[in-house]
Amino acid sequence: QVQLVESGGDSVQAGGSLRLSCAASGTSFSVNYMGWYRQAPDYQRVLVASITSGGATKYADSVRGRFTISRDNSKNTIYLQMNNLLPEDTNLYRCYADVMILRGGRRVQDDFWGQGTQVTVSS
Repeated sequence: QVQLVESGGDSVQAGGSLRLSCAASGTSFSVNYMGWYRQAPDYQRVLVASITSGGATKYADSVRGRFTISRDNSKNTIYLQMNNLLPEDTNLYRCYADVMILRGGRRVQDDFWGQGTQVTVSS
C-alpha cells in the first residue's frame, strides 16, 4: 500500500500564494505520475495539475500560468505552487498517485488518493 500525505492548505486572500506538498510513502513501488485534483460543482474530481516521474506536466486551463507543479523523485514528493489565487480556486485539493507496485512477485499498476488539504481564497 501507498500512503499520500498532503500539507500546505490554508485560508488566503485573493491574489495570495500557497505551496502544497504531497509525499508518497510505502514499499516496493515506483511512481508513474502524481497530480492534484479538486472537486467540480457536479462533484466529479477534476485534474488541476499532474506530473510524470520524467517531468511531463499537464494543467487545467483555469490554472495554467498561475500554478506550477514540480516533483522531487528521490522523495516521491510533488508540490503545487499556487500564485494569484482566486476565490474560484477554493476547494479541497487531493493528491493522486499512479504507481507500479510489487505484489505477489509481480509488478502491477495501482492508484491511491490522499485525504486532501483545504484551500480557501477570500475576495
